[in-house]
Amino acid sequence: MALVESTMLPIGTKAPWFELQDTISPVQLNLDDVRGEKGTLVYFICNHCPYVIYTIDELVNVAMDFEDKGVGAVAISSNDVDNYPLDSPDNMEAFAMKHYFNFPYLYDEDQSVAKAYAAACTPDIYLFDGEDKLYYRGRLDANRPGSGLGSDGKDLRAAIKSMLAGEPSPEKQYPSAGCNIKWKS
Repeated sequence: MALVESTMLPIGTKAPWFELQDTISPVQLNLDDVRGEKGTLVYFICNHCPYVIYTIDELVNVAMDFEDKGVGAVAISSNDVDNYPLDSPDNMEAFAMKHYFNFPYLYDEDQSVAKAYAAACTPDIYLFDGEDKLYYRGRLDANRPGSGLGSDGKDLRAAIKSMLAGEPSPEKQYPSAGCNIKWKS
């Protein structure tokens, strides 16, 4: 699988609205439903990407660690399930249960939400502040599959702590990297 980097949406961009089907519960959820009082994490992921598999436990841990500090979280899969059936909604639910998601896992069937966020890879990570303005976008940490190191979430954790402390958005932000989103033809 080819390594693709995130597009680095401009800091300050307003969080694009969405309303999508949750694969863990029988409801549709929108941005208001997942928003945290102090900020919101939006993860674009899928079930089969080795970069997601490598980072998923830390992505869940970050969401859990900051949930009680007012940071909401949501994961969205936008992959073409006709050509990548491992990413189907039924498999998304199983993936979420296996990894103990404490946040919704939404299915972006028409891929419009991924396009609105300019998401390019999995995982693609966005952190919006309490006013829904993009504060951070980029990598979880510097570790990659095959590095011999576990994922520690250092970059994302530092960004969340800075945001909660009222500090300006970090000047240096590195793009996330992973498999490309599997676009429909």
